[in-house]
Amino acid sequence: MDYRDAWHSQAHFTVFDAGYGEGGACNVLADVWRTDPHRSPHLHLIARCTHPEPNCLLPGFHRIPQAEPGVTLDLINAPLEEALGQLTARVDLFRLHGLEDAGTGFARALARVAAPKAWLQGQGLSPEQVAALEAQGFVFEPCTEPGKQKARFASRKPQKPPPPVPERRAIVLGAGIAGSAACERLCARGWDVTLVERHERPAMEASGNRAGIFMPLVSRDDNIPTRLTRAAYLYALRHWERLGGIGPGRSIEGEACGVLQLARDPGHAEVQRAIAASGALPADFAEWLERPQAEALLGLPAPDGGWLFRQGGWARPGSVCEAMLAACGGRLQQRFGTGSVRIGYEDGHWELSDQHGAVVARAPTLILANGAGALQVPHAAPLPLTALRGQVSHLPAEMLPALPVVLCREAYLTPPSHGVASAGATYDLDDNPELSPASHEENLQRLRGLLSDPQAAQGAPLEGRVGFRCIAPDRLPLVGRLPDFDAAGNTERLRDVPRHPGLYALLGYASRGLIWAGWAAELLAAQLEGEPLPLEASLVDALDPARFVLRARRSSRGPQLPDI
Repeated sequence: MDYRDAWHSQAHFTVFDAGYGEGGACNVLADVWRTDPHRSPHLHLIARCTHPEPNCLLPGFHRIPQAEPGVTLDLINAPLEEALGQLTARVDLFRLHGLEDAGTGFARALARVAAPKAWLQGQGLSPEQVAALEAQGFVFEPCTEPGKQKARFASRKPQKPPPPVPERRAIVLGAGIAGSAACERLCARGWDVTLVERHERPAMEASGNRAGIFMPLVSRDDNIPTRLTRAAYLYALRHWERLGGIGPGRSIEGEACGVLQLARDPGHAEVQRAIAASGALPADFAEWLERPQAEALLGLPAPDGGWLFRQGGWARPGSVCEAMLAACGGRLQQRFGTGSVRIGYEDGHWELSDQHGAVVARAPTLILANGAGALQVPHAAPLPLTALRGQVSHLPAEMLPALPVVLCREAYLTPPSHGVASAGATYDLDDNPELSPASHEENLQRLRGLLSDPQAAQGAPLEGRVGFRCIAPDRLPLVGRLPDFDAAGNTERLRDVPRHPGLYALLGYASRGLIWAGWAAELLAAQLEGEPLPLEASLVDALDPARFVLRARRSSRGPQLPDI
């Protein structure tokens, strides 16, 4: 049985390994792939992570950027059946070993993601496990090596056809951090992308702040926002290194100085203490500091302690945009200063025209990454998005204590950059684009609470910046193909919701665009390419823009009488 015969004829070859261990087996397979002149252009390795190493200490899916463009590595920290059940992929080769305690329930989930004629290499599979796999359509072949098994997938059950090969041309509308990330992730896959921006340069709206914070969330129940933010945060840290890193003399302006998130009150601190005591979070990811430790680090009062996120920090979002756009190379065409554009769809192509009717861009795929500006696009108008004003105050460094970390609670304060610290940001319901003295005072009051100093920044001048966040009702991003609300009818399931052809969204990043952007763009690019997805299927559904079609339909029905 030589699986190399299969990758000779495929554009993508996907492998699932039941145990990553130290990574040796995956490295050997990648080396074999590299030395084969007839290899597939892309090798995708998916491995269940059971060894206690940094990438595997946290639960969920982890996409690990590789130096070689043709190789993708996903590590999954989850029980086997759960890992397979949450996987969106078509697997060409399964490597099953170390499954003495796995039972047989995984067989059905494994068959669900098996590509036609997929290969299976087993070691130490029990007779019951072999029988369960045979019942799902695997045909085992004689094997002369003791304790090893080999099989091919030959199920007669109907299977979904492989996704069509996309025409790799796209328009990205919006050159903030969402659009810049979309360009970079698509160009990395060989797409030709036209970036359309109404302003004269990137990052002129919500992505134009001097500093944004990157940090994870922590919650007692490890809820959906926590899991999504953890995945995005860890991906951002790895991806930024590939882009040239963060800090002085590197590609991204900022500092991984750490973030200290203070507890709100004693009750809140007790909840956080319990999370820390569970031992689920490694210290380099999140470390709970009691009051003496926090105050020793900060040099300021920290009455109830707080979480230290050692790998967190701040970055200038515009520099992240610049690094991503620079990585696109010659596959990216940039159209800046277009002003408002008109969007049309004809003959399988989206067409953007300027105010004079001149065509700015034309492609079969259009990605809306223009934040609150998407509210002006007719196809996106039914989405329940809100533009929420945020004002950041810029404060002279000499008016503030020197901070070794970013400090946050209900508000945040960054260490100074070029002599200026950023404090904020407000959540205002008005649409005033100008600096507001009331918002400035709100930032100062929260700052004084953070610093436990009622006199801090007294007389600070009214300086800062106003931006408008794009926010969905559930505060989660919208990543995926846009639904056609008018054609939805009585649709009950996400997969049945009618969609606009070739129209996608990267919207609703709220206050977390800095970490969500690269990871959401990676997810969307994988969807467009028909690749294995870097996220659990249930979380992918939580981000689907069509979720609002189902919610709108349910709410319109009102209270329902129970079935009799």
